[in-house]
Amino acid sequence: MPDTPPPGTPAVRRRAVLAAATAAAVPALTAAAATPASAAPDSGTPASGTAAAAAPRGKRPRALPGGGDLGPNVLVFDPSTPDVQARLDAVFRQQESAQFGTGRYALLFRPGTYHGLNAQLGFYTSIAGLGLSPDDTTINGDVTVDAGWFGGNATQNFWRSAENLALVPASGTNRWAVAQAAPFRRMHVRGGLDLAPSGYGWASGGYIADSRIEGQVGPYSQQQWYTRDSAIGSWLNGVWNMVFSGVEGAPAQSFPAPPYTTLDTTPVSREKPFLYVDGRGGFRVFLPAKRTGARGVSWGKGTPRGTSLPLSRFYVARPGVSAATLNQALAQGLHLLLTPGVYHLDRPVQVNRAGTVVLGLGYATLIPDNGVTALKVADVDGVRLAGFLVDAGPVNSRTLLEIGPPGARRDHSADPTTVQDVFVRIGGAGAGRATTSMVINNRHTIVDHTWVWRADHGEGVGWETNRADYGVVVNGDDVLATGLFVEHFNKYDVQWNGQRGRTIFFQNEKAYDAPNQAAIQNGPVKGYAAYKVGAGVTTHEGWGLGSYCFYNVDPTIVQHHGFAAPDVPGVKFHDLLVVSLGGQGQYEHVINDLGDPTSGTSTVPSTVVSYP
Repeated sequence: MPDTPPPGTPAVRRRAVLAAATAAAVPALTAAAATPASAAPDSGTPASGTAAAAAPRGKRPRALPGGGDLGPNVLVFDPSTPDVQARLDAVFRQQESAQFGTGRYALLFRPGTYHGLNAQLGFYTSIAGLGLSPDDTTINGDVTVDAGWFGGNATQNFWRSAENLALVPASGTNRWAVAQAAPFRRMHVRGGLDLAPSGYGWASGGYIADSRIEGQVGPYSQQQWYTRDSAIGSWLNGVWNMVFSGVEGAPAQSFPAPPYTTLDTTPVSREKPFLYVDGRGGFRVFLPAKRTGARGVSWGKGTPRGTSLPLSRFYVARPGVSAATLNQALAQGLHLLLTPGVYHLDRPVQVNRAGTVVLGLGYATLIPDNGVTALKVADVDGVRLAGFLVDAGPVNSRTLLEIGPPGARRDHSADPTTVQDVFVRIGGAGAGRATTSMVINNRHTIVDHTWVWRADHGEGVGWETNRADYGVVVNGDDVLATGLFVEHFNKYDVQWNGQRGRTIFFQNEKAYDAPNQAAIQNGPVKGYAAYKVGAGVTTHEGWGLGSYCFYNVDPTIVQHHGFAAPDVPGVKFHDLLVVSLGGQGQYEHVINDLGDPTSGTSTVPSTVVSYP
């Protein structure tokens, strides 16, 4: 995100980029490995699974074991663990500014009460409680994200998460000043929540789901935010685009002044799978049930609805494992638990079995090295993908993530695929290229919080260097996106071809680095829309969608519109906006030929409340 000011602050013409953080490997901390009581015996097979690949020719590889050690970068605490604060501080020192480093950490807290902690979270760090309810694990203290490393600017506080904890903030208010790819899920804050950095510098988040904040949520300088299926005491203010669905205590619909888009319920939702411990102290993965017309938290009346799986049903993958071994585990009927680290793939991970779970811890990262697709899902029911990052490799991939094969047609309404906290990056950590980042072919897929990002800063960045034409392409019918963040692609950021699609909240920036008007020209149209609904679509609906431009290489570039859609009665949009950030490029319209142009250097949205 650019370091753009909130309204009322003079625009400052400068790039929101710093030199990339070191990409050197961050050494693992010394900590006790997390070995659950319910884990299956290791049977002598290394955690990386490499023994399977070394089976003698002509013989079937040995069966891979389920369960096992979660590795050195999963730190598990209980209330009697000594020096918890020191261990948290050590992780933060390594990760605070390691924006493009290779360190990955999961900080897990067994049920109980913890006193006097301040868990500061840096890059690629996840913190979570291990109870069935957030209230099973209480921290009398804070889980903090601030922006000291970046001079008080929170617009690059990416890739970190908090889940399944109750907090009693030391000051009464917890600080969570984040940008994209930083979910706040299943949290109970017994106090207030501040979404801005100390000093109230620029911020550009963010996402809350299935959480209860008893006090006030204060966005302050946050440019946009999406809150889903939660309960809040009150909401303080709005800058450009604040969207709520299924939120008890949400402000009333009032876009554009204040810029609140409020839906009473979320049409369909199914919360993210999560790790917890059973009564014997063994690890299990809980799979929350699907809800329709959802409102409020899923855990408010005791044990949440859903099912669970023992860790012995999962292949616990460690960095260094091959794609062949991951596929062998899936073929055996195991699910995948990806422990923190970076995984290089020479072939796609192929999910063919209905109900398969692929769950990452600590921003486990998949990198396709030779132009393959990192992960493919078959046309089957109930697959759950959650909690990992896909990082494009140096050889162009046609796609990075494929949800369903081309032409998928099966009805998955009873048990859809869910894609949750799955993030995609092209460039930034090094050279990366992909024609299309995420393709969704399966019907009824739910994409619940994703950030699909062609990097605008870091290493391997340039108009052709990290070329990626399309961010998200939706071909399947009846797809729902709740919390869709897609930025900086060379052509369409989102191209939606399926029927009856719905999006609740969309945040976008057009590519900063277009060299000139000709580079973005789309036939007779000036620029590619951020969000385009295909010409053959007859039914589509969206709520709370925003697109921003910051053409800092050539500020004279003009973008005809942020949104493009067929002019038919069944295609409807509510609460749209476009913004020129400091006058670096301009929009002529908001959607199609509707909406006023942006103008000058005033960073003020142009809005359309209803289309058509």
